Amino acid sequence: MPKDFSEITPYIRSLAALSTERNHITPEMYGEHKVFRGLRDVNGNGVITGLTEISTIRAKETLPDGTRRPCAGKLYYRGIDVEQLCEGFLRDDRFGFEEIAYLLLFSVLPKEQELAEFRDTLGEYRSLPPSFARDMILKAPSKDVMNILSRSVLALYSYDDDPDTVTVENVLRQCLQLIAMFPLLAVYGYQAYCHYHLGKSLYIRNPGSEMSTAENLLHILRKDGKFTHLEAKVLDLALVLHAEHGGGNNSTFTTHVVTSSGTDTYSAIAAALGSLKGPRHGGANIKVVRMFEDMKENVNTSDKGAVEDYLVRLLDKQAFDHAGLIYGMGHAIYSVSDPRANLLRQCAKELAAEKGREEEFALYETVAEMAPIVIAERRKMYKGVSANVDFYSGLVYQLLGLPCELFTPIFAVSRIVGWSAHRIEEIQNAGKIIRPSYIGVKEETPYIPLNER
Repeated sequence: MPKDFSEITPYIRSLAALSTERNHITPEMYGEHKVFRGLRDVNGNGVITGLTEISTIRAKETLPDGTRRPCAGKLYYRGIDVEQLCEGFLRDDRFGFEEIAYLLLFSVLPKEQELAEFRDTLGEYRSLPPSFARDMILKAPSKDVMNILSRSVLALYSYDDDPDTVTVENVLRQCLQLIAMFPLLAVYGYQAYCHYHLGKSLYIRNPGSEMSTAENLLHILRKDGKFTHLEAKVLDLALVLHAEHGGGNNSTFTTHVVTSSGTDTYSAIAAALGSLKGPRHGGANIKVVRMFEDMKENVNTSDKGAVEDYLVRLLDKQAFDHAGLIYGMGHAIYSVSDPRANLLRQCAKELAAEKGREEEFALYETVAEMAPIVIAERRKMYKGVSANVDFYSGLVYQLLGLPCELFTPIFAVSRIVGWSAHRIEEIQNAGKIIRPSYIGVKEETPYIPLNER
Protein backbone atom coordinates (compact mmCIF):
# COMPACT_ATOMS: atom_id res chain seq x y z
CA MET A 1 0.00 0.00 0.00
CA PRO A 2 1.50 3.39 -0.98
CA LYS A 3 2.48 5.69 1.87
CA ASP A 4 0.10 8.53 2.72
CA PHE A 5 2.45 11.51 2.77
CA SER A 6 -0.32 13.74 4.17
CA GLU A 7 -0.65 11.69 7.34
CA ILE A 8 0.72 13.18 10.56
CA THR A 9 2.28 10.08 12.07
CA PRO A 10 2.85 9.53 15.81
CA TYR A 11 6.56 10.08 15.16
CA ILE A 12 5.88 13.47 13.55
CA ARG A 13 3.64 14.38 16.51
CA SER A 14 6.40 13.50 18.97
CA LEU A 15 8.92 15.60 17.04
CA ALA A 16 6.49 18.54 16.93
CA ALA A 17 5.99 18.28 20.69
CA LEU A 18 9.76 18.20 21.16
CA SER A 19 10.17 21.31 18.99
CA THR A 20 7.52 23.16 21.01
CA GLU A 21 8.99 22.01 24.31
CA ARG A 22 12.48 23.23 23.39
CA ASN A 23 11.32 26.70 22.31
CA HIS A 24 12.12 29.03 25.23
CA ILE A 25 11.55 32.44 23.59
CA THR A 26 8.81 34.36 25.43
CA PRO A 27 6.98 37.58 24.45
CA GLU A 28 8.72 39.42 27.31
CA MET A 29 12.14 38.70 25.82
CA TYR A 30 11.40 40.91 22.81
CA GLY A 31 11.04 43.89 25.14
CA GLU A 32 14.18 42.97 27.10
CA HIS A 33 16.27 42.93 23.92
CA LYS A 34 14.49 45.94 22.32
CA VAL A 35 13.43 43.82 19.35
CA PHE A 36 10.46 45.17 17.39
CA ARG A 37 8.49 42.02 16.72
CA GLY A 38 6.63 42.26 13.43
CA LEU A 39 8.71 45.37 12.61
CA ARG A 40 6.42 47.49 14.78
CA ASP A 41 7.46 49.44 17.86
CA VAL A 42 5.63 49.43 21.21
CA ASN A 43 3.25 52.12 19.91
CA GLY A 44 2.34 50.09 16.86
CA ASN A 45 4.28 52.29 14.46
CA GLY A 46 6.12 50.58 11.62
CA VAL A 47 9.91 50.40 11.79
CA ILE A 48 11.45 52.19 8.80
CA THR A 49 13.21 49.71 6.50
CA GLY A 50 13.42 51.53 3.17
CA LEU A 51 12.57 54.46 0.93
CA THR A 52 10.01 54.52 -1.88
CA GLU A 53 8.47 56.98 -4.31
CA ILE A 54 5.67 54.63 -5.31
CA SER A 55 3.05 55.27 -2.66
CA THR A 56 2.57 57.05 0.65
CA ILE A 57 0.06 56.59 3.44
CA ARG A 58 -0.97 59.40 5.79
CA ALA A 59 -2.99 58.60 8.89
CA LYS A 60 -1.67 61.19 11.38
CA GLU A 61 -1.17 64.95 11.35
CA THR A 62 1.30 67.10 13.28
CA LEU A 63 -0.16 69.81 15.48
CA PRO A 64 1.50 73.23 16.11
CA ASP A 65 2.88 71.99 19.44
CA GLY A 66 4.64 69.10 17.70
CA THR A 67 2.33 66.35 18.89
CA ARG A 68 0.72 64.00 16.40
CA ARG A 69 -2.88 62.87 16.26
CA PRO A 70 -4.89 60.57 13.99
CA CYS A 71 -6.55 62.17 10.98
CA ALA A 72 -8.68 61.03 8.05
CA GLY A 73 -6.62 58.51 6.11
CA LYS A 74 -4.99 59.44 2.83
CA LEU A 75 -3.32 57.22 0.22
CA TYR A 76 -1.09 58.68 -2.48
CA TYR A 77 0.08 56.95 -5.65
CA ARG A 78 3.29 58.63 -6.82
CA GLY A 79 2.32 61.67 -4.74
CA ILE A 80 -1.23 62.00 -6.14
CA ASP A 81 -4.23 61.52 -3.86
CA VAL A 82 -5.95 58.25 -4.78
CA GLU A 83 -9.34 59.84 -4.22
CA GLN A 84 -8.51 62.48 -6.86
CA LEU A 85 -7.25 59.81 -9.25
CA CYS A 86 -10.46 57.81 -8.88
CA GLU A 87 -12.62 60.91 -9.16
CA GLY A 88 -10.89 61.67 -12.46
CA PHE A 89 -11.58 58.44 -14.30
CA LEU A 90 -14.99 57.90 -12.67
CA ARG A 91 -16.10 61.39 -13.73
CA ASP A 92 -15.07 60.60 -17.32
CA ASP A 93 -16.74 57.16 -17.09
CA ARG A 94 -13.39 55.50 -17.98
CA PHE A 95 -11.74 52.35 -16.69
CA GLY A 96 -8.81 53.41 -14.50
CA PHE A 97 -6.74 50.31 -13.71
CA GLU A 98 -4.45 50.51 -16.75
CA GLU A 99 -3.93 54.26 -16.26
CA ILE A 100 -3.02 53.75 -12.61
CA ALA A 101 -0.72 50.86 -13.51
CA TYR A 102 1.15 53.22 -15.86
CA LEU A 103 1.40 55.83 -13.10
CA LEU A 104 2.72 53.35 -10.51
CA LEU A 105 5.28 51.88 -12.90
CA PHE A 106 6.55 55.08 -14.52
CA SER A 107 5.81 57.82 -11.96
CA VAL A 108 3.78 59.98 -14.36
CA LEU A 109 0.19 60.01 -15.55
CA PRO A 110 0.04 58.96 -19.23
CA LYS A 111 -1.16 61.18 -22.04
CA GLU A 112 -3.95 59.80 -24.22
CA GLN A 113 -1.59 58.35 -26.84
CA GLU A 114 0.72 56.88 -24.17
CA LEU A 115 -2.24 55.27 -22.39
CA ALA A 116 -3.56 53.81 -25.66
CA GLU A 117 -0.14 52.33 -26.48
CA PHE A 118 0.19 50.91 -22.98
CA ARG A 119 -3.26 49.29 -23.19
CA ASP A 120 -2.40 47.84 -26.60
CA THR A 121 0.80 46.34 -25.17
CA LEU A 122 -1.10 44.69 -22.31
CA GLY A 123 -3.66 43.45 -24.83
CA GLU A 124 -0.93 41.85 -26.94
CA TYR A 125 0.51 40.13 -23.86
CA ARG A 126 -2.93 38.94 -22.70
CA SER A 127 -2.43 35.31 -23.70
CA LEU A 128 -0.61 32.27 -22.36
CA PRO A 129 2.14 30.26 -24.11
CA PRO A 130 0.88 27.42 -26.35
CA SER A 131 -0.49 24.49 -24.32
CA PHE A 132 0.29 26.27 -21.04
CA ALA A 133 -3.31 26.09 -19.75
CA ARG A 134 -3.49 22.37 -20.56
CA ASP A 135 -0.02 21.37 -19.33
CA MET A 136 0.45 23.64 -16.31
CA ILE A 137 -3.05 24.50 -15.05
CA LEU A 138 -5.42 21.69 -16.02
CA LYS A 139 -3.17 18.69 -15.45
CA ALA A 140 -2.58 19.15 -11.71
CA PRO A 141 -5.35 21.41 -10.36
CA SER A 142 -5.07 22.49 -6.75
CA LYS A 143 -7.82 23.08 -4.21
CA ASP A 144 -6.38 26.54 -3.64
CA VAL A 145 -6.27 28.96 -6.57
CA MET A 146 -3.41 30.93 -5.00
CA ASN A 147 -1.25 27.82 -5.18
CA ILE A 148 -2.20 27.33 -8.83
CA LEU A 149 -1.26 30.96 -9.45
CA SER A 150 2.12 30.59 -7.72
CA ARG A 151 2.93 27.38 -9.57
CA SER A 152 1.94 28.94 -12.89
CA VAL A 153 4.19 31.96 -12.30
CA LEU A 154 7.16 29.71 -11.54
CA ALA A 155 6.37 27.59 -14.61
CA LEU A 156 6.49 30.69 -16.86
CA TYR A 157 10.23 30.87 -16.11
CA SER A 158 10.67 27.84 -18.40
CA TYR A 159 8.85 29.61 -21.25
CA ASP A 160 11.02 32.74 -21.07
CA ASP A 161 14.07 32.82 -23.36
CA ASP A 162 15.77 35.31 -21.05
CA PRO A 163 14.46 34.66 -17.53
CA ASP A 164 17.50 35.61 -15.43
CA THR A 165 18.75 38.94 -16.79
CA VAL A 166 18.07 41.50 -14.08
CA THR A 167 18.03 44.77 -16.02
CA VAL A 168 15.21 47.29 -15.80
CA GLU A 169 14.30 46.65 -19.44
CA ASN A 170 14.06 42.87 -19.08
CA VAL A 171 12.31 42.96 -15.72
CA LEU A 172 9.80 45.51 -17.06
CA ARG A 173 9.03 43.20 -19.99
CA GLN A 174 8.43 40.31 -17.62
CA CYS A 175 6.28 42.43 -15.30
CA LEU A 176 4.07 43.74 -18.10
CA GLN A 177 3.53 40.19 -19.30
CA LEU A 178 2.62 39.04 -15.78
CA ILE A 179 0.22 41.98 -15.30
CA ALA A 180 -1.54 40.95 -18.51
CA MET A 181 -1.52 37.21 -17.74
CA PHE A 182 -2.59 37.23 -14.09
CA PRO A 183 -6.37 37.37 -14.77
CA LEU A 184 -6.04 34.34 -17.08
CA LEU A 185 -3.91 32.37 -14.61
CA ALA A 186 -6.33 33.08 -11.75
CA VAL A 187 -9.59 32.40 -13.59
CA TYR A 188 -8.35 29.36 -15.52
CA GLY A 189 -7.01 27.97 -12.25
CA TYR A 190 -10.43 28.47 -10.68
CA GLN A 191 -12.16 26.78 -13.62
CA ALA A 192 -9.81 23.79 -13.28
CA TYR A 193 -10.57 23.60 -9.55
CA CYS A 194 -14.34 23.66 -10.24
CA HIS A 195 -14.07 20.94 -12.88
CA TYR A 196 -11.74 18.49 -11.19
CA HIS A 197 -12.65 19.02 -7.54
CA LEU A 198 -16.32 20.06 -7.71
CA GLY A 199 -17.36 18.09 -10.80
CA LYS A 200 -18.60 21.13 -12.74
CA SER A 201 -18.41 21.64 -16.50
CA LEU A 202 -15.10 22.99 -17.75
CA TYR A 203 -15.03 26.04 -19.99
CA ILE A 204 -12.00 28.14 -20.91
CA ARG A 205 -12.96 31.43 -22.55
CA ASN A 206 -10.44 33.43 -24.57
CA PRO A 207 -9.82 37.05 -23.44
CA GLY A 208 -10.58 40.08 -25.57
CA SER A 209 -7.61 42.23 -26.50
CA GLU A 210 -9.77 45.38 -26.64
CA MET A 211 -11.29 44.93 -23.19
CA SER A 212 -9.99 46.41 -19.95
CA THR A 213 -8.55 44.17 -17.25
CA ALA A 214 -11.80 44.31 -15.24
CA GLU A 215 -13.94 43.57 -18.30
CA ASN A 216 -11.74 40.66 -19.29
CA LEU A 217 -11.84 39.15 -15.83
CA LEU A 218 -15.64 39.11 -15.80
CA HIS A 219 -15.77 37.97 -19.43
CA ILE A 220 -13.55 34.90 -18.98
CA LEU A 221 -15.04 34.00 -15.59
CA ARG A 222 -18.72 33.94 -16.48
CA LYS A 223 -20.18 31.12 -18.51
CA ASP A 224 -22.03 33.49 -20.84
CA GLY A 225 -19.20 36.05 -20.82
CA LYS A 226 -21.66 38.87 -20.09
CA PHE A 227 -21.52 41.70 -17.56
CA THR A 228 -22.99 45.16 -17.04
CA HIS A 229 -21.04 48.38 -17.39
CA LEU A 230 -21.55 49.13 -13.70
CA GLU A 231 -20.19 45.70 -12.72
CA ALA A 232 -17.02 46.26 -14.74
CA LYS A 233 -16.61 49.80 -13.36
CA VAL A 234 -16.93 48.64 -9.76
CA LEU A 235 -14.43 45.80 -10.26
CA ASP A 236 -12.08 48.22 -12.01
CA LEU A 237 -12.23 50.57 -9.01
CA ALA A 238 -11.52 47.67 -6.64
CA LEU A 239 -8.47 46.76 -8.73
CA VAL A 240 -7.22 50.36 -8.58
CA LEU A 241 -7.60 50.52 -4.80
CA HIS A 242 -5.77 47.21 -4.25
CA ALA A 243 -2.94 47.88 -6.71
CA GLU A 244 -0.56 49.33 -4.13
CA HIS A 245 -0.44 50.27 -0.46
CA GLY A 246 2.92 51.54 0.70
CA GLY A 247 6.14 49.56 0.68
CA GLY A 248 5.65 48.11 4.13
CA ASN A 249 2.86 45.61 3.59
CA ASN A 250 3.98 42.01 3.94
CA SER A 251 3.91 40.90 0.30
CA THR A 252 5.53 44.08 -1.03
CA PHE A 253 8.28 43.89 1.58
CA THR A 254 8.74 40.27 0.53
CA THR A 255 9.17 41.48 -3.05
CA HIS A 256 11.92 43.88 -1.94
CA VAL A 257 13.71 41.27 0.17
CA VAL A 258 13.68 38.57 -2.50
CA THR A 259 14.55 41.03 -5.29
CA SER A 260 17.56 42.25 -3.32
CA SER A 261 19.09 38.78 -3.58
CA GLY A 262 19.38 39.22 -7.36
CA THR A 263 16.95 36.44 -8.22
CA ASP A 264 14.63 36.30 -11.24
CA THR A 265 11.25 38.01 -11.55
CA TYR A 266 9.23 34.78 -11.44
CA SER A 267 10.79 33.70 -8.14
CA ALA A 268 10.25 37.15 -6.60
CA ILE A 269 6.58 37.33 -7.62
CA ALA A 270 5.94 33.73 -6.51
CA ALA A 271 7.33 34.67 -3.08
CA ALA A 272 5.00 37.69 -2.92
CA LEU A 273 2.07 35.43 -3.82
CA GLY A 274 3.00 33.11 -0.98
CA SER A 275 2.87 36.05 1.40
CA LEU A 276 -0.45 37.34 0.06
CA LYS A 277 -2.06 33.91 0.44
CA GLY A 278 -1.72 34.16 4.22
CA PRO A 279 -5.06 34.92 5.92
CA ARG A 280 -3.44 37.73 7.94
CA HIS A 281 -2.71 39.55 4.68
CA GLY A 282 -4.80 38.74 1.61
CA GLY A 283 -7.69 36.72 3.00
CA ALA A 284 -9.34 39.25 5.30
CA ASN A 285 -12.29 40.07 3.01
CA ILE A 286 -13.23 36.38 2.90
CA LYS A 287 -13.46 36.47 6.70
CA VAL A 288 -15.77 39.49 6.48
CA VAL A 289 -18.15 37.71 4.10
CA ARG A 290 -18.22 34.54 6.19
CA MET A 291 -18.76 36.54 9.37
CA PHE A 292 -21.83 38.16 7.82
CA GLU A 293 -23.08 34.77 6.61
CA ASP A 294 -22.79 33.46 10.16
CA MET A 295 -24.57 36.54 11.49
CA LYS A 296 -27.49 36.09 9.07
CA GLU A 297 -27.81 32.41 10.00
CA ASN A 298 -27.86 33.01 13.75
CA VAL A 299 -29.34 36.47 14.30
CA ASN A 300 -32.47 38.40 13.36
CA THR A 301 -30.55 41.05 11.41
CA SER A 302 -33.58 43.35 11.25
CA ASP A 303 -33.25 43.78 15.03
CA LYS A 304 -30.41 46.23 15.71
CA GLY A 305 -30.22 45.12 19.33
CA ALA A 306 -29.61 41.53 18.20
CA VAL A 307 -26.92 42.69 15.77
CA GLU A 308 -25.19 44.65 18.52
CA ASP A 309 -25.34 41.64 20.82
CA TYR A 310 -23.74 39.51 18.07
CA LEU A 311 -20.89 42.02 17.74
CA VAL A 312 -20.32 41.87 21.49
CA ARG A 313 -20.24 38.08 21.35
CA LEU A 314 -17.71 38.27 18.50
CA LEU A 315 -15.38 40.33 20.70
CA ASP A 316 -15.98 37.98 23.64
CA LYS A 317 -14.97 34.98 21.46
CA GLN A 318 -18.45 33.51 21.72
CA ALA A 319 -19.49 33.73 18.05
CA PHE A 320 -18.30 32.86 14.52
CA ASP A 321 -14.65 31.65 14.68
CA HIS A 322 -14.12 32.59 18.36
CA ALA A 323 -11.10 34.74 17.44
CA GLY A 324 -12.37 37.82 19.30
CA LEU A 325 -12.40 39.96 16.13
CA ILE A 326 -14.94 41.93 14.14
CA TYR A 327 -13.48 41.41 10.70
CA GLY A 328 -13.18 44.41 8.41
CA MET A 329 -12.97 46.86 11.30
CA GLY A 330 -9.75 48.68 12.12
CA HIS A 331 -6.39 48.89 10.38
CA ALA A 332 -2.75 48.77 11.42
CA ILE A 333 -2.20 52.29 10.03
CA TYR A 334 -5.55 54.03 9.52
CA SER A 335 -7.68 54.89 12.53
CA VAL A 336 -10.12 57.69 11.63
CA SER A 337 -10.90 56.35 8.15
CA ASP A 338 -9.55 54.22 5.32
CA PRO A 339 -9.86 56.21 2.06
CA ARG A 340 -10.20 53.00 0.03
CA ALA A 341 -13.18 51.92 2.11
CA ASN A 342 -14.89 55.26 1.56
CA LEU A 343 -14.61 54.89 -2.21
CA LEU A 344 -15.72 51.24 -2.28
CA ARG A 345 -18.67 51.97 0.01
CA GLN A 346 -20.34 54.22 -2.55
CA CYS A 347 -19.78 51.68 -5.34
CA ALA A 348 -21.15 48.89 -3.17
CA LYS A 349 -24.25 51.01 -2.57
CA GLU A 350 -24.81 51.53 -6.31
CA LEU A 351 -24.17 47.88 -7.11
CA ALA A 352 -26.53 46.71 -4.35
CA ALA A 353 -29.24 48.93 -5.83
CA GLU A 354 -28.69 47.44 -9.30
CA LYS A 355 -28.88 43.90 -7.88
CA GLY A 356 -31.90 44.59 -5.67
CA ARG A 357 -29.87 43.84 -2.53
CA GLU A 358 -30.24 47.12 -0.65
CA GLU A 359 -31.18 45.24 2.52
CA GLU A 360 -27.82 43.48 2.56
CA PHE A 361 -25.97 46.76 2.07
CA ALA A 362 -28.02 48.28 4.91
CA LEU A 363 -26.82 45.50 7.24
CA TYR A 364 -23.20 46.33 6.40
CA GLU A 365 -23.92 49.98 7.12
CA THR A 366 -25.43 49.07 10.48
CA VAL A 367 -22.36 47.06 11.47
CA ALA A 368 -20.02 49.81 10.22
CA GLU A 369 -21.84 52.26 12.50
CA MET A 370 -22.12 49.99 15.55
CA ALA A 371 -18.78 48.18 15.54
CA PRO A 372 -16.50 51.15 16.42
CA ILE A 373 -18.71 51.95 19.43
CA VAL A 374 -18.80 48.33 20.62
CA ILE A 375 -15.03 47.93 20.15
CA ALA A 376 -14.31 51.15 22.06
CA GLU A 377 -16.49 50.01 24.96
CA ARG A 378 -15.35 46.40 25.18
CA ARG A 379 -11.67 46.95 24.41
CA LYS A 380 -11.30 50.31 26.19
CA MET A 381 -9.64 51.41 22.95
CA TYR A 382 -9.41 55.12 22.26
CA LYS A 383 -7.51 54.81 18.97
CA GLY A 384 -10.10 55.37 16.28
CA VAL A 385 -11.53 52.28 14.61
CA SER A 386 -13.38 52.38 11.32
CA ALA A 387 -14.30 50.10 8.42
CA ASN A 388 -11.31 49.16 6.28
CA VAL A 389 -11.09 48.26 2.59
CA ASP A 390 -11.71 44.56 3.30
CA PHE A 391 -15.07 45.36 4.90
CA TYR A 392 -16.53 46.59 1.62
CA SER A 393 -14.41 44.69 -0.93
CA GLY A 394 -15.84 41.37 0.25
CA LEU A 395 -19.37 42.76 -0.19
CA VAL A 396 -18.50 44.14 -3.64
CA TYR A 397 -17.08 40.81 -4.80
CA GLN A 398 -20.14 39.01 -3.48
CA LEU A 399 -22.48 41.41 -5.28
CA LEU A 400 -20.48 40.76 -8.45
CA GLY A 401 -21.07 37.04 -8.00
CA LEU A 402 -17.37 36.32 -7.63
CA PRO A 403 -16.61 33.05 -5.81
CA CYS A 404 -14.75 33.26 -2.48
CA GLU A 405 -11.99 31.09 -3.97
CA LEU A 406 -11.10 34.03 -6.25
CA PHE A 407 -11.14 36.84 -3.67
CA THR A 408 -7.42 36.65 -2.85
CA PRO A 409 -6.33 35.82 -6.44
CA ILE A 410 -8.16 38.95 -7.64
CA PHE A 411 -6.23 40.87 -4.98
CA ALA A 412 -3.10 39.46 -6.65
CA VAL A 413 -4.38 40.44 -10.13
CA SER A 414 -4.34 44.00 -8.83
CA ARG A 415 -1.30 43.97 -6.53
CA ILE A 416 1.03 42.52 -9.21
CA VAL A 417 1.24 46.14 -10.40
CA GLY A 418 2.56 47.36 -7.05
CA TRP A 419 4.93 44.40 -6.72
CA SER A 420 6.28 45.11 -10.20
CA ALA A 421 6.87 48.78 -9.41
CA HIS A 422 8.66 47.92 -6.18
CA ARG A 423 10.78 45.22 -7.84
CA ILE A 424 11.95 47.72 -10.44
CA GLU A 425 12.58 50.35 -7.76
CA GLU A 426 14.66 47.88 -5.73
CA ILE A 427 16.75 47.03 -8.82
CA GLN A 428 17.29 50.72 -9.61
CA ASN A 429 18.22 51.93 -6.13
CA ALA A 430 19.63 49.04 -4.14
CA GLY A 431 22.88 47.20 -4.50
CA LYS A 432 22.95 45.22 -1.33
CA ILE A 433 21.00 42.23 -0.18
CA ILE A 434 18.44 42.98 2.55
CA ARG A 435 19.67 41.10 5.58
CA PRO A 436 17.95 41.84 8.90
CA SER A 437 19.67 40.96 12.14
CA TYR A 438 18.43 38.55 14.81
CA ILE A 439 19.69 38.33 18.38
CA GLY A 440 20.71 34.85 19.45
CA VAL A 441 19.30 34.11 22.93
CA LYS A 442 20.38 30.49 23.35
CA GLU A 443 23.20 29.92 25.85
CA GLU A 444 26.31 28.14 24.67
CA THR A 445 26.08 24.40 25.27
CA PRO A 446 28.96 21.88 25.15
CA TYR A 447 28.86 19.10 22.58
CA ILE A 448 27.91 15.63 23.93
CA PRO A 449 29.19 12.58 22.02
CA LEU A 450 26.51 10.33 20.59
CA ASN A 451 27.25 7.39 22.90
CA GLU A 452 26.91 9.65 25.98
CA ARG A 453 23.53 11.26 25.20
